[in-house]
Amino acid sequence: MLKNNRKNNKKGIKYMAKIILASSSVRRKEILEQVGIKCEVISSGISEEVEAEDPGTMVETLSSMKAECVAEQIEGDFVIIAADTIVVQDGVVYGKPADEEEACQILGILQGARHEVFTGVTLISVTNGEGLIDSFHVKTIVDMMPMTAEQISAYVQTGEPMDKAGAYGIQGRGAAYIKDVAGDFYNVIGLPVSSVLSHLESMGVNLYYS
Repeated sequence: MLKNNRKNNKKGIKYMAKIILASSSVRRKEILEQVGIKCEVISSGISEEVEAEDPGTMVETLSSMKAECVAEQIEGDFVIIAADTIVVQDGVVYGKPADEEEACQILGILQGARHEVFTGVTLISVTNGEGLIDSFHVKTIVDMMPMTAEQISAYVQTGEPMDKAGAYGIQGRGAAYIKDVAGDFYNVIGLPVSSVLSHLESMGVNLYYS
């Protein structure tokens, strides 16, 4: 049985169990490694479609589904980190483009305008058979530079947009078209790592960096 742990607030507990990233995202793994966290990757393989009334609930639900799916496959002590990211503009949700044509369409809508990036995160910690779960989301606001049709086409042909929500990579070539970011930069990449660590601490999980 997993207990919700939003306000557990235990501090200072050493945690040496395995760390699982429930995502095949190379970028999320790189973010964790950047702050010294080594993890094992286990992709949930679930469908990234869910109905929800608002974007925050949508990404929290998707991340929770991913985390719980992976948790069912693991024994012993572990921490699972699962995340899901979407882009929202004028109430319309944009995930990963299905093909180059859709990528061009999405960028044509986002260019020269402001949109929001939501990442939902679910954390599961299991120690001695007792589990805790916490889900939350982070929102970042992004302003994009105007892009011509030629620029959009050239960028899409690099292949970078194809596996990214909103069809752009802020940490890659897409940075050339980012005017301003209000909020957590790493949230736009796909994992608000400072919030992840803060929520893990509230669960009594202090990861030892190597």
